[in-house]
Amino acid sequence: MKKIVYILLVAALCAACHRTSRVEQYRAEKHIQDSIALGEQERSLAYYQQQLELLTPQVDSLMTYFKYERNEKYQDHGYYVVQNAKLKVYAGDLRIMVRDDAQDLVVYRNGKRLPESADALQGKSREALECAQHLQTVMADIHELENRIRKTSLEVQKYQKRLQKN
Repeated sequence: MKKIVYILLVAALCAACHRTSRVEQYRAEKHIQDSIALGEQERSLAYYQQQLELLTPQVDSLMTYFKYERNEKYQDHGYYVVQNAKLKVYAGDLRIMVRDDAQDLVVYRNGKRLPESADALQGKSREALECAQHLQTVMADIHELENRIRKTSLEVQKYQKRLQKN
């Protein structure tokens, strides 16, 4: 009887040691996974910041062709309006505007809204529209990068906190 109790006691002790090593093994694997994820998030963050640095001068150079208009009382968003003198747009009453959050591009001729493509525009008017479309695209890319940077920064912080706990 003593031998059976001894064998059971040794078996229970071995099982407890085995469970402890599995918990430690799980923690070690989780630490490695978090380290890898942190590295990936840091690389992504660096890439997004680099892309943002490349796009910022582009939007700054395009802004010389626009003036910002916003009526604080009535508008939630303002518009970047093509300055006619800068692009020498003289074809009637043409107004090309890009919303400041890059969600909309509006073209008016003689008070009537034209489609964004505005195939009827030619010469300098067409050039002004293409400039506005380029501004809209670059601004949308910048907004997307800023969102990705914000989300990725939170992920980096999350993994850093996890790794500090271990």
